Amino acid sequence: MTNTQHTRTQPTVRTCPFDPPEEYRTLREQAPVTPMTLPDGATGWLVTRYEDVRAVLSDPRFSAKRTIPGAGSPEMNDAPVPPPPPGMFILMDAPEHTRFRRLLTGQFTVRRMRQLAPAVEKIVAEQLEAMASAEGPVDLVQAFALPVPSLVICELLGVPYADREEFQRNSATFLRLDASPEESQQAQTAMRGYIHQLALAKRENPTDDILSELVQSGELTDEELAGVGVLLLIAGHETTANMIALSTMCLLRDPEQLGALRADPSLMDSAIEELLRYLTIIQFGLRRTALEDVELHGHQIKEGSLVVASLASGNRDAAHFTDAPERLDVGRPFSPHLAFGHGIHQCLGQQLARVEMKAALSGLLDRFPTLRLAVPVEQVPMRDNMLVYGVHELPVTW
Repeated sequence: MTNTQHTRTQPTVRTCPFDPPEEYRTLREQAPVTPMTLPDGATGWLVTRYEDVRAVLSDPRFSAKRTIPGAGSPEMNDAPVPPPPPGMFILMDAPEHTRFRRLLTGQFTVRRMRQLAPAVEKIVAEQLEAMASAEGPVDLVQAFALPVPSLVICELLGVPYADREEFQRNSATFLRLDASPEESQQAQTAMRGYIHQLALAKRENPTDDILSELVQSGELTDEELAGVGVLLLIAGHETTANMIALSTMCLLRDPEQLGALRADPSLMDSAIEELLRYLTIIQFGLRRTALEDVELHGHQIKEGSLVVASLASGNRDAAHFTDAPERLDVGRPFSPHLAFGHGIHQCLGQQLARVEMKAALSGLLDRFPTLRLAVPVEQVPMRDNMLVYGVHELPVTW
């Protein structure tokens, strides 16, 4: 594969804030596996169909490591491969990945997350009361969508909520597409240092939280504890906060679907799955690297080639979602979607996200029956430059 083949650039421009770029439809129909230049300048293959995305994410011949020689370049090289940062298990393959995942799986089971639901509902109710006491309009992100998952993940991990401004600022920098390598490294270093100090304190005085349990297990080094803590902290508030705000914006712009949900609250579970599919906030896809030559959809993917699996495109694939996948339907019968990824790296906290979204959206619609956007949708600042899509702020009133 040579540079001359990369005549296309991965689509990033949206014509509607709730839809992936329109070019994805054409790619699914005409070039579902195609050479591509990515937004950061790397070159690789873009995979856009549902079945192909699942195939890439479940195939051990595609590695989650970002540091494999030749990844993103047309020729392989012999540079040594540095390991992923300690504890950053989303960038690891089995068996290293398995060791971390095994330690954490029990913390995020369906049963445990359902037991957590009353505590989440209490946090939601408190945030809604605080929001109601303010005179509208308010920014839903700062008043509600961000505090709810931040409070929950802080409580679960054992992170003081008073420190939220620092870790929220650093996570935002870490997830910016236009952040320089130096800015990203500084943000990550600051967060790792923060979690490291917290873990040391919990070694002396453990409390009832995930970080304390990991410390007491004795199975992780201090550096690994810091990495795991950073990963859970970022993923635990950034993704759900953006899903809550973007879902609210989406429903407020669709009176028919909002009306259906208000008329029948039992639709909330299916509505959440549909919003996850429809909005798919991991907007630039998941990156993998071929460990050997692999044939995919008639294309020969060479060893060392970068492959990007587009979750957003796969979730709009009419070959899998046969009933108008471009349309939001809160009553759509469940069909497995890709919002949480697929394979061994499928999102560890997906059950927590579902519990938080259900509590947040149910509580919000119930508490504010006249909730509406306070500005035209065109004026809502979107997170186009972030790895996790959503809104920077969402002015609402009631």
